[in-house]
Amino acid sequence: MWDAFQIGLWDLVRDIVQILILAMLLYYVIRLVRGTRSAQMLLGLGVVVLTLIGLTILFNLDVLAWLLGTVSVYVAVSLVVIFQPEIRHALAMLGGGALLGSSTPARSNMSVAEQLVSAVTRLGQRRHGALIAIERDIALKGFQESGVLLDAPLVPELLLSIFYPRSPLHDGGVVLRGDRLLAARCVFPLTQRPDLEGLGTRHRAAVGLSEETDAVVIVVSEETGTVSIAHEGRLYRDLGEDKLRRYLVALLPEQGVRDIAWRRALEHFVLGDDRRVPEPDRGGGRRGL
Repeated sequence: MWDAFQIGLWDLVRDIVQILILAMLLYYVIRLVRGTRSAQMLLGLGVVVLTLIGLTILFNLDVLAWLLGTVSVYVAVSLVVIFQPEIRHALAMLGGGALLGSSTPARSNMSVAEQLVSAVTRLGQRRHGALIAIERDIALKGFQESGVLLDAPLVPELLLSIFYPRSPLHDGGVVLRGDRLLAARCVFPLTQRPDLEGLGTRHRAAVGLSEETDAVVIVVSEETGTVSIAHEGRLYRDLGEDKLRRYLVALLPEQGVRDIAWRRALEHFVLGDDRRVPEPDRGGGRRGL
């Protein structure tokens, strides 16, 4: 009797350990690919596979079950090929301890917002055109790789030097992640909306990026020095320091304001219905960014 109890207890403990290991692996996989295009691919593939398995079990489809069993090995190999960059990234993060959390705490949203407000205000006063994309849930790695990689700390003086008209990096946009400036001179997609054809290239690039991602994009007009923000395909213009600060503090990734309904209410409170189109910005160097 006691031996049977011990065997049953050991089996229970073994099952719990296996479940915990699988749960941890699933958690880190989701954490790794969350916000990337790979996540969408993985989700789509998962839906297809689960649908086929469900149909096989529900209708007892022998041929489909044989086919799934036969191609499962090839599907596994295909997944390794498709997600090769993510797997390499995960191993590099594991080696550096990044998956278990960084030992260096990130600066608060207020600190990052203050740095941005300080830099953007001075750029506007000098009428130096600027385009700054702040990464949120959707990774901007593809756009980041189109520019010059920097991976430097966010410092207002660095942004001022990048967007100085004679700087070799001023032509294009910069990508920020948290308090790190990842890249400069990046190329962003231009919006194709006919109602925004009168905009300058900077503003169209800002709106275009906000249509494809959930990034918050700051634009400084070279013509007027006014500051605008593009977010979720909408453009807000002529923002003062206080309004810009409140908006950035609310929407920077670490703040946790991710729910759509709350974000909509917050945007309405901060910016109201001021969604006017800015004056055309014709400056910006070779590509007009």
